[in-house]
Amino acid sequence: MHITLGWLDSSILFLYGIVLVGMGFYFVKKSRTSEEFMVAGRSIPAWAAGLAVMSTYTSSISYIATPGKAFETNWNPIIFSVCIFPVAWVVCRYIVAYYRQMHIISVYQYLENALGPWARVYGAFCFLFLMVGRVAVILYLVSLVIANFLPWDLWVVITVIGAVTILYTLLGGMEAVIWTDVMQSIVMIAGILFCVVSLSMTIFAGETPLIQAAIRENKFSWGSWDLSLSSRTVWVVIIYGLVENMRNLVSDQNFVQKYSSVASEREAKQSIWIAMLIYIPMTAVFLYIGTALFAFYSPGGALLPEIIDKGDKVFPYYIATEVPVGLKGLILAAIIAAAMSTIDSALNCSATVYLLDFHKRYIKPVMDESESVFWLRLMTVFWGVLGIGFALVLMVAANDAMLDMWWAIAGIFGGGILGLFILALFKVRLHTWQGITAIGVSILVIAWGTFARNLPEQWKWLECSIESILIGTLGIVAMLVVAYGLSWFNRRSYETV
Repeated sequence: MHITLGWLDSSILFLYGIVLVGMGFYFVKKSRTSEEFMVAGRSIPAWAAGLAVMSTYTSSISYIATPGKAFETNWNPIIFSVCIFPVAWVVCRYIVAYYRQMHIISVYQYLENALGPWARVYGAFCFLFLMVGRVAVILYLVSLVIANFLPWDLWVVITVIGAVTILYTLLGGMEAVIWTDVMQSIVMIAGILFCVVSLSMTIFAGETPLIQAAIRENKFSWGSWDLSLSSRTVWVVIIYGLVENMRNLVSDQNFVQKYSSVASEREAKQSIWIAMLIYIPMTAVFLYIGTALFAFYSPGGALLPEIIDKGDKVFPYYIATEVPVGLKGLILAAIIAAAMSTIDSALNCSATVYLLDFHKRYIKPVMDESESVFWLRLMTVFWGVLGIGFALVLMVAANDAMLDMWWAIAGIFGGGILGLFILALFKVRLHTWQGITAIGVSILVIAWGTFARNLPEQWKWLECSIESILIGTLGIVAMLVVAYGLSWFNRRSYETV
């Protein structure tokens, strides 16, 4: 599928890029100190920080994949977003105040304070590793969609989107990141609301509305309520939603750094609730689009060509063939916005983590403000170029198996980070070798759960049948069990002394 955009849609995309770069130049004067670059001088209003946190939740992957999931299955993913309510309450009640009192910018500093340098190094390294992969995957996937509409090679699209994001992020720092995220959120919401109205006018029209096809196929179902951990039941997604949302708001620098950019603890809590109260209905809207697309392309509706063989391809096809001129450019800008709002945050936070957790911790502890800002900008470019490079590698070598492999590796390294924060929050005392042992066991368990699938008959006893989205949770449980077991011996030795 390739549809070249007209001059109006192309102009909208070009103008959008110019505005983003212009915002970066505008905010240069507001990122002259390291604190301004990293947390915008803690001057961001709560509503803007909330929109920025929400946009970090909503990447271009969810813009395409969430409707695709609803098209193929049902509304099972809505459970993930609903699970945000109890998690947000816990974080606002117990975590935010603690982070604010410690004046934390890098969340991994907390790991060193509570557990030791080994925990900080592991958490920060895993974050940087995951962010490079995340930038690469998002750049690659969004460029695959956008390249269908532009007369450019895929590598050019990857490079241009990546370069524009790097430019406004390194110029304006966190303030540029947050205010561009605000603009991108507005563009994204406007784009999807148009699709909702347009699809609804079609599928609810006539004596036999097309939406009946979706109702007959039970497309609004939230999934099975069976008590099983081997398939994606409601209970499995509840567990995953609670754990993953906790990981995001407690231990992911992308989220913590944004709600740390406001002036007070009260505003930080407000920003989290604003983000959650927007993200939940946004998820429902994405799912509704997928369900509406199923109805739109059902028998009696529009024809879907055989080349569109996956749910992820349906929404881009609808945009290409059904959305009118002008609005097509707006929706494509919204998809790019969803990508950029994730990438810019990843770049700024990666630069922050490098400076605070590695450079100033181990290389040069004493630095003046100009030198700190220089390294922050340099690292923004470095991590951005690295992300573009890996995206280009994906362009050459990627297939579904390779992407699945990346997400598996990400699960191995990312699954245990929340476990470290739980140990830190509950003040579990560990020696360095004990902490490394707990991490090692967690990695082994996650690797087993990830790769021990569809084994030959003689190895069936070793096979993992737990639903794949719970593997990170499995690793966290393994880490906590080992760590608590080892810490018990420490308590006995303290009591003896």
